[in-house]
Amino acid sequence: MGLCFSSRAPRQTPSNSLHYSGSGREGESVNGGSSSISSISGNNVVFPSVETRNLKQFNFAELKAATKGFRSDTLLGEGGFGKVYKGWLHEETLTPAKAGSGMVVAVKKLNSESVQGFREWQSEINFLGRVSHQNLVKLLGYCCDDVEFLLVYEFMPKGSLENHLFRRNTNTEPLSWDTRLKIAIGAARGLAFLHTSEKQIIYRDFKASNILLDEDYNAKISDFGLAKLGPSGGVSHVTTRIMGTYGYAAPEYIATGHLYVKSDVYGFGVVLLEILTGLRALDRNRRLEQQNLIEWAKPSLSDKRKLKSIMDERIEGQYSTKAAMKAAHLTLKCLQRDHRKRPPMKDVLETLERIELIKDRRK
Repeated sequence: MGLCFSSRAPRQTPSNSLHYSGSGREGESVNGGSSSISSISGNNVVFPSVETRNLKQFNFAELKAATKGFRSDTLLGEGGFGKVYKGWLHEETLTPAKAGSGMVVAVKKLNSESVQGFREWQSEINFLGRVSHQNLVKLLGYCCDDVEFLLVYEFMPKGSLENHLFRRNTNTEPLSWDTRLKIAIGAARGLAFLHTSEKQIIYRDFKASNILLDEDYNAKISDFGLAKLGPSGGVSHVTTRIMGTYGYAAPEYIATGHLYVKSDVYGFGVVLLEILTGLRALDRNRRLEQQNLIEWAKPSLSDKRKLKSIMDERIEGQYSTKAAMKAAHLTLKCLQRDHRKRPPMKDVLETLERIELIKDRRK
């Protein structure tokens, strides 16, 4: 889904999304069993009841009031799930507040015709109702009211990393090298948390549009609609339908439907390459040989002279050669075709933190 909560986002083109049917185990319960599953409102909506007690259950009228009746001037973005609106709630009671007062929130409203959107709605509640971390977007509550299904999140005022990297806005300063590193570290910290949590979570759709930024450019991973519980019982992977985004999905996942924890590491490598170059993973508006960023840029990542030629010109002079080379080498490790050769996210995080110290020494 990957919607930006602070500015309108275009519809994702079908050519960018992966959605193949296969013989996987899609639709498994998130907690790995059925003992804590409950039904809500007679809609056959199921999710772990105990693990979502911290979420507020809104009714539709409350969210309609909070968004000024879902008026067009509160629309923040739109995707396959439906539309995202800006709303206002009282901070303590989470009841509707007058526009411009109280706490700003993002309200995601399900398109009633989207079957996949309904599954993703359930998945968001399953995961974000169970886990909490400073680098994951906070889910405040949900609505399951007759045929209306909505989700309420904290508002991220700086929007998505995608917007800052690729939408050249003359009114917005380009992201500096320091800020890009900060964002990469925050996102890596969020992924590392998911991978090392008690019930290992594979995010499955890591990309720039799913990294949202608060007012201080702290990165938070959003959109858990495609997340899966990691393998258990000594199994190395989860077999599932192939879903995600072209250009970010790991090659072994596209080829076999086998999803590994390190499939997320590949996606992180793609985003890290986008951060270094300022270019999208896939862009058919570029010259033919440059349309696939990974294929075009990979040979330059191990060569100091070639690396400089592909670095984003908007951050020229802001980084040391040593820091850039270490970031490039880390990117190469994440993009290894053999998932077993990719580093775990905790190692990726530690490497990025060391690169950040190189910046401090340069100063």
